[in-house]
Amino acid sequence: MDPWPEIHRQRIAVADLLDSLAADDWNRPSLCAGWTIHDVAAHLTLQQLGLRDLPALLRSWKGGMHPTIQEMARRRASARTPRELVAEIRDTAALRRRNIGVTPLETLIDLLVHGQDIALPLGRVHPMPPEAAAVATQRILTMRFPPPDPAARTADGLRLTATDVDWSHGDGPEARGPIAALLLVVTGRTIALPQLTGPGAELLVARAARLR
Repeated sequence: MDPWPEIHRQRIAVADLLDSLAADDWNRPSLCAGWTIHDVAAHLTLQQLGLRDLPALLRSWKGGMHPTIQEMARRRASARTPRELVAEIRDTAALRRRNIGVTPLETLIDLLVHGQDIALPLGRVHPMPPEAAAVATQRILTMRFPPPDPAARTADGLRLTATDVDWSHGDGPEARGPIAALLLVVTGRTIALPQLTGPGAELLVARAARLR
């Protein structure tokens, strides 16, 4: 699939979700450990970084990409109000730019997963298109660079099967469930584990516990 039309739709959907939040919601924890909803929203305005942005990245460097990404998000959150962040996401929704060193699929994964990082802790329903989630999950499980989340390795030796779209991956004991839940699990969101069934699901629970 060409991911850009779905990227554009997801940016608008996330902006709509953020627009619906109460003021207090922005300071609540997201599903990302140590990140507030405000931090996650700020991170989603940092999807189009190029060579011109390298100095800012270096100023935020924390010894690795993940802590550096978190630091950049926090700096952006401290410099932008919720209203400004939502406007920025909307204003850039149709742009076909991505961060240097990644493909458009990583941009799509970010939007699909971080949309849930915002919605689920607040008890909101934020629909995830199954076809797009299948493409994103396949990418997570097969990518070599940039390195995937270590949670993706919890699916090694298992067969993951979606129950709401024609998608499966791997061989071994099977874990079945909605594709959105499978995507969340292989990106480290254990909140989705209860949606999975089968002997492979039991192994995923055990492996996820070892990563904590």
